[in-house]
Amino acid sequence: MSNQDKVKKLIDLRAEAKLGGGQKRIDAQHNKGKMTARERIEMLLDEGSFEEFDMFVTHRCTNFGLEKTKFLGDGVITGHGTIDGRVVYVFAQDFTVFGGSLSETFAQKICKVMDMAMKVGAPVIGLNDSGGARIQEGVTSLAGYAEIFQRNIMASGVIPQISAIFGPCAGGAVYSPALTDFIMMTEENSYMFVTGPKVVKTVTGEDISTDDLGGGKVHATQSGVSHFLLENEEEGLMLIRKLISYLPQNNLEEAPITETNDPIDRLEDSLNEIIPDNPNMPYDVKDVIHSIVDDGEFLEVHRNYAKNMVVGFAKFDGQSVGIVANQPNYLAGVLDIESSKKAARFVRFLDSFNIPIITLVDVPGFMPGSQQERGGIIIHGAKLLFAYGEATVPKITITLRKSYGGAHDVMSSKQLRGDLNYAWPTAEIAVMGAAGAVEVLHGRKLRSIESDEERAKFVQEQEEEYKEKFANPYMAASYGYIDDVIEPRNTRFRIIRGLQSLATKKVVNPPKKHSNIPL
Repeated sequence: MSNQDKVKKLIDLRAEAKLGGGQKRIDAQHNKGKMTARERIEMLLDEGSFEEFDMFVTHRCTNFGLEKTKFLGDGVITGHGTIDGRVVYVFAQDFTVFGGSLSETFAQKICKVMDMAMKVGAPVIGLNDSGGARIQEGVTSLAGYAEIFQRNIMASGVIPQISAIFGPCAGGAVYSPALTDFIMMTEENSYMFVTGPKVVKTVTGEDISTDDLGGGKVHATQSGVSHFLLENEEEGLMLIRKLISYLPQNNLEEAPITETNDPIDRLEDSLNEIIPDNPNMPYDVKDVIHSIVDDGEFLEVHRNYAKNMVVGFAKFDGQSVGIVANQPNYLAGVLDIESSKKAARFVRFLDSFNIPIITLVDVPGFMPGSQQERGGIIIHGAKLLFAYGEATVPKITITLRKSYGGAHDVMSSKQLRGDLNYAWPTAEIAVMGAAGAVEVLHGRKLRSIESDEERAKFVQEQEEEYKEKFANPYMAASYGYIDDVIEPRNTRFRIIRGLQSLATKKVVNPPKKHSNIPL
């Protein structure tokens, strides 16, 4: 065979590998409204930047006649490329080859890119579209999953890990995305569950559809497994590019600083009026966020889950930050099981990757009731408390309105090593609200007053006295628990100045193997 023939053979093999499971299966993928694995990679990465590994890998299985059918690449495309010029490692499962099912060699390909990503300190992006384990391979397929899980665990907190679910993801396969930092799912075509509808029906008798059991909407709104709900794959791939722009390459680096024309000292007069005079009236904390961040841009995470807490990424003078904010517009911004878990996970991610935390507080307390207590609100609330107390990145807290009771402590208080704790003049920092406090402080007296009119008058007087003493930020400021009471319209400027002053912050937690966070 001449050299020319050898080169031709290489070119032919590459063409064969790029067809995956063949044109018929590619057409079937398109007919479902799904892109192929290669199309996804092409859209995700900078043009012409993808470098592929292991294009010629094939499976080694000889069970059930599988040795008669082999495809180059064996159902997963792996390699590296760039997003906005920054290196990322990628694997994309190819549903056109054996339904994207995982074999021993398929797993080895994924493990190889994860090992390389760890070696060079770059993010890993997994595009999932797989029917699960390749049953013909038996235990070697299961071992392959466990090899991937172990690498997810070792990479956690070292390099960012992002998972997009663009098709089925079931059984053991769900645990690799679950171990990563962010999961996104499409409204249609994507689902995750440990056991499918048929097994559920057999074991429990419950009749349920694939979508209702583990569709994108279920995981984005009810379970919280998915951080982002996408209309389509294209939105997801663009979202990954956006998300990466807020993150450092690894835990030893800082997130990239971007150029902005948004002035540091831009005053936002509307903020002086945004808090309603009636403390029980809601407002949208996202209006506050959009008005103080660079160019009004805020990438919300977990938008559809635990809406009483808002978390996401933004920039101040080009610097990446994470924002955690109570949402008075939903359940009065109360802390409950879901919102505590949501915020705790986000705070820990930010701390892992050197991203400062901006906390906007308006919290009336923890959600009362037997359902919350039996669900473990004590443990889940402690997660958020622990996450804030453990975090060593710059922490700036602004109390907008209510900050009551234990919830005051939890929301990045000065005693949890908050670096800069500011309050608006509308802040109410106290053990509880006026009505509850009067009930506790004057309960006996109230019961002794027989006239309804006199009782109402006494309550009003006592509530006004309590508000004057406690429904303001000055008591906390007098103890130094609040560093300054600031004019709302200056909030952006004060945050940016604070971040500049904290740029060289160094705090080290005591040496330990790892903490035992209250899981």
